[in-house]
Amino acid sequence: MSAPTAATGTDTTAEVELAIGGMTCASCAARIEKKLNRMDGVTATVNYATEKAKVSYRGEDISVQDLIATVEKTGYTAQEPAPPVTAGEGAPSEAEAEADELRPLRQRLLTAVALAVPVIAMAMIPALQFDYWQWLSLTLAAPVVTYAAWPFHRAAWTNARHGAATMDTLISLGTSAAFLWSLWALFFGTAGMTGMTHPFELTIGRSDGAGNIYLEAAAGVTAFILAGRFFEARSKRKAGAALKALLELGAKEVTVVRGGREVTVPTAELQVGDRFLVRPGEKIATDGTVVEGASAVDASMLTGESVPVEVGVGDSVTGATLNAGGRLVVEATRVGADTQLARMAKLVEDAQNGKAAAQRLADRISAVFVPVVIALALGTLGFWLGNGAGLTAAFTAAVAVLIIACPCALGLATPTALMVGTGRGAQLGILIKGPEVLETTRRVDTIVLDKTGTVTTGRMTLLDVHTADGTDERDVLRLAGALEHSSEHPIAQAVAAGAAERTGAALPTPEDFANIAGLGVQGVVEGHAVLVGREQLLAEWEIHLPVELARQKAAAEAAGRTAIAVAWDGEARAVLEVADAVKDTSAEAIRRLRALGLTPILLTGDNRAVAEAVAAEVGIEKVYAEVMPEDKVDVVKELQSQGRSVAMVGDGVNDAAALAQADLGLAMGTGTDAAIEAGDLTLVRGDLRAAADAIRLSRRTLGTIRTNLFWAFAYNVAALPLAAAGLLNPMIAGAAMAFSSVFVVGNSLRLRGFRAAA
Repeated sequence: MSAPTAATGTDTTAEVELAIGGMTCASCAARIEKKLNRMDGVTATVNYATEKAKVSYRGEDISVQDLIATVEKTGYTAQEPAPPVTAGEGAPSEAEAEADELRPLRQRLLTAVALAVPVIAMAMIPALQFDYWQWLSLTLAAPVVTYAAWPFHRAAWTNARHGAATMDTLISLGTSAAFLWSLWALFFGTAGMTGMTHPFELTIGRSDGAGNIYLEAAAGVTAFILAGRFFEARSKRKAGAALKALLELGAKEVTVVRGGREVTVPTAELQVGDRFLVRPGEKIATDGTVVEGASAVDASMLTGESVPVEVGVGDSVTGATLNAGGRLVVEATRVGADTQLARMAKLVEDAQNGKAAAQRLADRISAVFVPVVIALALGTLGFWLGNGAGLTAAFTAAVAVLIIACPCALGLATPTALMVGTGRGAQLGILIKGPEVLETTRRVDTIVLDKTGTVTTGRMTLLDVHTADGTDERDVLRLAGALEHSSEHPIAQAVAAGAAERTGAALPTPEDFANIAGLGVQGVVEGHAVLVGREQLLAEWEIHLPVELARQKAAAEAAGRTAIAVAWDGEARAVLEVADAVKDTSAEAIRRLRALGLTPILLTGDNRAVAEAVAAEVGIEKVYAEVMPEDKVDVVKELQSQGRSVAMVGDGVNDAAALAQADLGLAMGTGTDAAIEAGDLTLVRGDLRAAADAIRLSRRTLGTIRTNLFWAFAYNVAALPLAAAGLLNPMIAGAAMAFSSVFVVGNSLRLRGFRAAA
């Protein structure tokens, strides 16, 4: 993404973004970050989710190759960023790139599942244990433990070289011990004899292990954990999709005016100073200044401003915003990486890279558990050898310690809870992106809410009609609605839609319709000369609002609403109030969020009067208003600097960077792709009450995962003394593993009973 760049002046600090390979968990990212930061003059942040390292370094002392060498010495790979490849230059599509990266993992997973299922079935079902079944099990399990489990063995070796132990170490040790002991028992013990079956007595007694095989444990654990890794990797591939969604918002082609002729060219070919045409309904291709025409521009996706902005000659416009009204000719002032849209994409990228990845609980436990298990296995071996038990019995007890420690249930603990929790969430309109998200929901104490499209509907609505004495409201709606229906302006369309809904009848067709730029519309409806628009439009016809209507208009504007004057036949008849209406469910949602211990804050690009009126209506006390997109990120950072853990709810492009920066991003599913991709949770229904349900469900799912992890280890720990004492027989080992797995799955299935708050 970002190539090494040196700052100007005497400061030679450079920045580079490296693509990191070989990481299997958050502790890997922490190890790389630690090694890089130990270099003089280097400040590095490594993100496990995006598999990138953002590094600042002194260019005069250190090269990019030095940084790459340090990462490689740590046991991982690093690459300089590839130069950008534009479409048409043979660049692979996103789907193809994702398929290429996931193909090896998918192949290992399919191999493991296909081969492990019959191995487990034969070990668990006595009827399938035909003569020499154990040799078929060995034939099927061998590729699983070697080829399919290779990423775990490789990661365990890398960790061991650096004195670390993670989940990979435990998986590699357990599966290897189970497989190697099974090999010994088959070739040198009695397990390879004709008619061998697994004994099914729950008795405790010392044995030499020569007749025991554990191939189902080795193959099953590998398959379970590969499945979890595959689905995690697939979700991680989407980490950069927010940037892609942002950059795709812009217009792809633009009509440029050159030599008096209109020529259509790709937007990438625009240069500063070019003049381009923007027709009604088209997106503005890049940042620029209007040189011809007047229109209303819908910039809500970028600025959060709910009311379309009227622009004319000399006004600035922003790329990717929508021309909702007339024809414009715009002179380009910024192109490419200098545009506001590109700068917002950079904000999202920076926020994602700076976002601390949650440490995996299983790895934290493994860091302590693995060394303890290894020490216990070695101690067991030494104890029995020292007590004259014989080499076979001593090795049986030592290997039994490693086998019983192999986390069969641990492989199910997170994936099953996440699968059930996310499945239940999807039924309720809540999409959870991954396990890292869950840990954050436990800590959040502040929730920042975008206004437009989140707390409010995001569209202009006719809210109220104030009539002069002797004027019928239905007449106002019929005549004003008929005239506004002929206008393309979003506010006019809101009036027309509201009039049709309230009167319940078709609107008449106006005659002599005219649009007065920046003021309103005029025409003849049912024989009446009608004016609808700003008060200035009426003043031009020497029509003035009566005192009561003037008071209603002032009150509406003080509340941040748009007030529209209506007159016909030379008299002012009414004032219409139009605004972005608050959703019916928003006030209830705020109450539910407070009940979860969260402090709500309203954050919007809209003007302060509108923001404070909305906040008062739904029960929010703190408001940040008139905030530009880049400033939204700063507000989130400011709250984080105060020690708060911040959740952010938004739906627009203007929210994408703040959603990525927040500790927890909740995107409204009714919003833009950029916001949805930048968020950690997606609320499909667009109902703010789902935010409270999402946090409750996430916390419940996290609690289930923690319970699963505890019991997955607890069963193993309880059996370790028996293994160390040499009293572990295959049935007890199988029962302990089976029962722990059944418990974990059953505990996870309880999440299906989660209900949205009534």
